[in-house]
Amino acid sequence: MLYRILKIVARLFLPIFCRNIRINNSELLKTKGPVLLAANHPNSFLDAIILDTLFEEPIYALARGDAFKNKISDAILRSLKMLPVYREREGTGNLQLNYSTFDDCINIFKKEGIVLIFSEALCENEWHLRPLKKGTARLAVATWQKAIPVKILSVGINYSSFHLFGKNVHINFGSFIEQGNFSTINDDESGKNLNAITNAIQQQLQVMVYEIDSSDKAKQASSFEIKISALKKAVLVIPAILGYCVHFPLYFPLQRIVQKAAFKTGHYDSIIVGSLTILYPFYLLLLALLCNFIAGDFWWITAFILPPFFAWSYVQLKKQTD
Repeated sequence: MLYRILKIVARLFLPIFCRNIRINNSELLKTKGPVLLAANHPNSFLDAIILDTLFEEPIYALARGDAFKNKISDAILRSLKMLPVYREREGTGNLQLNYSTFDDCINIFKKEGIVLIFSEALCENEWHLRPLKKGTARLAVATWQKAIPVKILSVGINYSSFHLFGKNVHINFGSFIEQGNFSTINDDESGKNLNAITNAIQQQLQVMVYEIDSSDKAKQASSFEIKISALKKAVLVIPAILGYCVHFPLYFPLQRIVQKAAFKTGHYDSIIVGSLTILYPFYLLLLALLCNFIAGDFWWITAFILPPFFAWSYVQLKKQTD
């Protein structure tokens, strides 16, 4: 239930959180399983939020295991269709727990579901594809061993900024990688098999993930910026100013808090968007109560319509890259 509610909220507010989302093959958003999404990981759990919001089918995402360390967080994250995956840095003793997660994934594939794995196994705010780990290949092989025809779909995620709100996002899909692509490879977990599968994913992602130096502002701008027409500026300038003013009491205190707590952790962007997904409906409710108190009648309804439009207008005109 919580997953469904948050997915609806995220879909409603995604045009505010992301100024523009460009997808090279939007038909793939209708994909049904069994599918294993193999994505790069530049922006913490925002990567999963965006993909999950865009896909028609539910997506189960693999997340760092230490986030599941107590019963409450474990229950909440699992209700959001997230499953733990452990790395050596979380303790070698926890690595065996990954077998249980793999079993859960295989059961999802049996029901024709979709699982998202971040094949780099580490989040870094950068325009660069890092070497992939073999976990994606291991999960694929383990599924093929059960005679489940899971397909691997590579996903390259690119952001115009890792700190500015209302970003442009480019999502590039590769072609499906199936067991039949490896005609000379048996279904065992030999190093040769895992390397072949991992290399196939790496080759696709290498083309789809942008390579931009963080100091190259010109290339960032040329890769992501969208020109705004004079007419659009004229039409939206007043709503944009109102959007800035109306949302200042919500956004800027939240921004200050998150900056102090997580600006240099790589999770800043995700925490901002995740927090707003939860808080914004309550903020609109508060605005509706104020409208009802001040103006009465049915003016409170406008609080659910105009502020999101004002926010969208501001995002359309604001700075697009760092």
